[in-house]
Parts: sequence; structure tokens; C-alpha cells
Amino acid sequence: MSRIHEALKRAEQERGTQIGLDQVAESGMPPIANPRMSANMMTDAPVTFEALQARTARVSWNPDPLSMLFFGGADQGVGKEEMRTLRSRLYQLRERKPLKKILITSALPKEGKSFLAANLAQVLVQQRGRRALLIDADLRAPRLHQSFGTAVQPGLSDYLLGEKDEFSVIQQGSMDNLFLIPGGQQASNAAELVANGRLKTLMGRMEAMFDWIIVDSPPAALVSDASLLANYCDGVLMVVRSSVTPSEPARRARLEFPPEQLLGVVLNGIEPKASSYAIYHYPAYGQEPESKKV
Repeated sequence: MSRIHEALKRAEQERGTQIGLDQVAESGMPPIANPRMSANMMTDAPVTFEALQARTARVSWNPDPLSMLFFGGADQGVGKEEMRTLRSRLYQLRERKPLKKILITSALPKEGKSFLAANLAQVLVQQRGRRALLIDADLRAPRLHQSFGTAVQPGLSDYLLGEKDEFSVIQQGSMDNLFLIPGGQQASNAAELVANGRLKTLMGRMEAMFDWIIVDSPPAALVSDASLLANYCDGVLMVVRSSVTPSEPARRARLEFPPEQLLGVVLNGIEPKASSYAIYHYPAYGQEPESKKV
């Protein structure tokens, strides 16, 4: 009799689930395509680094030699040394406050924030045993995938939409201990996606596995995404382009963040005699693209 009772109970539960789905469909609300998968993606169960390595995709990156400083063979260069200096400054700050998740932003497009984010992540993993996760959170105009020479999807927006889990959006490439989450499909509701709670879950799950998490954000003076993203980070680095960034947009961008969040300002484009700096373009913000300069 107990087996019959259990079978009847399971049938009743399945019937109740189907009725609930039918009610959602009748209401016109969008159903979850796979409820079981969605529930698994939002679990808070810990993930080990070994499991992450085993389940994330290994891809062939084809990095842009003009902007990716640490994929070449030469160990010297002004850009590399400046990145090492910045790395040292961050470790000094880390001695005084918890510091792992860093947001990289700027006031306006084309100031070099994506260049800084990509190369900062690269220099951090040059130290033996250090792991870094680089996240392209510029959902309106994702660009980091171009610098790495890889696909933009699946990426962060696909995760925030609930369409992919974290293992599906993280890439491993040719540089040991450097992992990338590209931007994913362009999103018209970027601010809403950032604030929907899934990013907090993702950061919480990744934090224990990486020494550093570097987040590339949209320009802070143009959209609200950067200030929202900063809520999930330990500090903010702002990029200012020498002789280019107007003072008023820079001031507005600075006011988007509480004083205690701002780690410092990186002055870009000072044109030393030997430099590998590149200018990045953001046509999605209404800026006319121009030829890349070195």
C-alpha cells in the first residue's frame, strides 16, 4: 500500500506543477524554458577551481598584438612596466583593505579602459600561481572579445538573462590562470540586467576561486551601469586620457562613486617614446569610429 500511496503522491505533485505552468502560460507571462536548469544555475553551492577548469570551454584566442601586451615574447616595454607598477600599487592597497574585485571605468569612450582592464588581468597572472577572471560588463558595446580574438557569445548578458550557467560563459585560453567572460549578446536593458541579482550570485561564486576579478564597465558619465556594477566590486579605477578627457565629464564620472570606492586614477595616452597604447572605439554610444592609433 505504501508504494501505491507514494505513486499517487508523485502523480499529484506532477499534476500540480503542470497546472502551475498552464496558469503562467494563460497569464501571458514568459515561462522558464527549463525550470530545473534555471534553479541549478542560481544555486549557491560552492564550486572548486578544479571543477571550473574541467567544465569551462578551452578556446583558441587570437590576441590583438597592438593592444595585448603580455601575449608576445618580449619582456620589456614601457607599457609592460607601467602595468607592473600598477600591479604593485594594487598589492600595496590590498595590505590596507580587502581588495579583489576591481571595476575599470572612464568618463567617456575611447579613453583606454578596456585596454587597461585586459592588460591588468594579464600582468596579474604573470606572478606564479595567481589567478584572474576578466569580465566584460559593457553590455551595451562589448569589446574585450575583439582584443582576445574570440567569440562574444555566450557571455555575461546570456548568464544574466538566465540562458546560460557560469560554466558556459567562462573561457580558458592560451595564458595560464587567465579566464575571460565576454560580453555576450548586446542588451538594450543593460542596467536592469546588472541589477537583477544574478551578477551578485556570479561574483560570490567566483570570488573564492580567483585572486583577482577585473570588471570592464561602460563609461560612467554616459550611463548608470558603472555605478551599479561598482556595488559588486571592492574598488574602482578610473581611466583618464591625457589632453583628451574634458574636465566636466571626468568630474561627473567621479561623482558616480563614493570616495571610499575610488582606488585612483590612471592617466593614459601620455605618449612616451616607445608605447603600445591603442585607442578603442564605441560606436554604440554615438561616437564616430576612427582609425586605430599606436
